[in-house]
Amino acid sequence: MGGVCCKQDVDFDGDGAQVELSHFYLLRVIGKGAFGKVRILKHRVTKIDYALKYISKSKCIELRAASNIIAERKLLERIDYPLVVNLRYAFQDEENLFMVLDLMLGGDLRFHLDKNGPLAELQVRFYVADIALSLGYLHHKSRRIAHRDIKPDNILLDTNGHAHLSDFNVACQFYDKKPLRWSRAGSLAYMAPEILSKQGYTTAVDWWSLGIVAYELIFGKLLEKSPAERLGSSADGFEQFKQHPWFRGLDWGALERKEAIPPFKPSSQESNFDAVHELEELLFEESPLRPRKRGANKTWSGIESDESKERRLLEEKFLSFDFTAKKERNEPTPQLCKEPIRGSTAVESKLIKRLGALTEQFDQSKYRAQGYILTPDDDININPIDVKVDKLV
Repeated sequence: MGGVCCKQDVDFDGDGAQVELSHFYLLRVIGKGAFGKVRILKHRVTKIDYALKYISKSKCIELRAASNIIAERKLLERIDYPLVVNLRYAFQDEENLFMVLDLMLGGDLRFHLDKNGPLAELQVRFYVADIALSLGYLHHKSRRIAHRDIKPDNILLDTNGHAHLSDFNVACQFYDKKPLRWSRAGSLAYMAPEILSKQGYTTAVDWWSLGIVAYELIFGKLLEKSPAERLGSSADGFEQFKQHPWFRGLDWGALERKEAIPPFKPSSQESNFDAVHELEELLFEESPLRPRKRGANKTWSGIESDESKERRLLEEKFLSFDFTAKKERNEPTPQLCKEPIRGSTAVESKLIKRLGALTEQFDQSKYRAQGYILTPDDDININPIDVKVDKLV
């Protein structure tokens, strides 16, 4: 496929210029989700590769998920950690919302679990420790963010094999005036008991989900139904978690700095993503993604329909974001993956072989839990939306 080039000059430095899709080369598709697709792209100036998560406005409005997308966009701007898939840019055009994120070429743990079966214990320990560090960062008293959807699908590996937490579309933040949540959100198979029972919950729900992931990866166990007794849920729960004998000898500082040597390094010679996504883009996509100019600011007047209200919310609240403009940030910025993108020729050579296994891939849906999407700031009754995610970054 190669990069998509524009004939006109791209203005990077114009007065008031904001980042837009024409500032990037579009490369191959690597994932598909409820609202859109994920593809690799390269910044035209810096030559840094990223993952582009693009979301159809129409689909978002149809599923009444505009508030979720806005909440995720705002929350991601406040997060920057080496073991999280961080937001780098955000913008929109007439048809789509765009979030440009750190690129993880190692694939997700669901892909490796389906491909290779149960993982070695040391390998699982390494990934669990990586994600525990991410949770320690998110749960810190200055943030109090619960991810609420930890599962193998949302744990991505970089080229060196470090695990990163991704997909914050149902994450929520706790406040002194709102110390508990009652809304049901996440994927059913990984939900903590207190979410299902609607008895009120805190960030401790993430530790339950991490235990489910550990069990699924190695048939181990980190399950405690009582939030008060669960490892990781007390005031110093993160420190207790790190002191568990299973992690004896692990250098947590080196792990956080990504200096520890991962027990598994994803292949750099083969794709670590399902080739079906690229096949669908080549054969079935009626309107391929291309740069489009966003229309002039709209005026809203008169009586609005529910659809127009949702569209106005997206137009006004999904603001542009450029991480390079945030020089005042004190926390360390994660190292970005700068490995060159392989051409699509190698991928296309496998498409025909992969097509024969398409039915088998769909039969693996038993691994993909159906969950609920609720507005993170709402604890009111909302009809659940069934979501099937192949893989969003």
